[in-house]
Amino acid sequence: MARLVWTHRATSDLNEIADYIAFDNVGAAIRLVKRIYSHVEQLSRHPLSGPVPIELPDSEYRQLVEPPCRIFYRIEGDTVFIVHVMRSESILRLSRLGDLE
Repeated sequence: MARLVWTHRATSDLNEIADYIAFDNVGAAIRLVKRIYSHVEQLSRHPLSGPVPIELPDSEYRQLVEPPCRIFYRIEGDTVFIVHVMRSESILRLSRLGDLE
C-alpha cells in the first residue's frame, strides 16, 4: 500500500476552496472536503488510478477529479504526494505543481 502525503500547498489550496464555499454553505464545504479526502484515500491502494492531466501529457503528474475540484499528485516510490488542489474551472498554473522537469 502506498503512503499518502499532503503537501503544505495542497492542504492550503483545499482550505482556501472550502473557506470560500463555507461563506455561502458550511455544510457543502464540509461535504466537499470529506469527498476529496475519501477520493484521495483510494490512491493508497491504486496510485495509478488517476489519469495524466491533459495539459501535462509527458509529465510525472496525475490527477483525480472530485467536482468542482481537480487534485494533482505525483508518485515517488511507494509514496503518493498530493501537490495541488484547484477548482475545475480555473486555469492550471504550472508553478502550483512545484518543479517540473
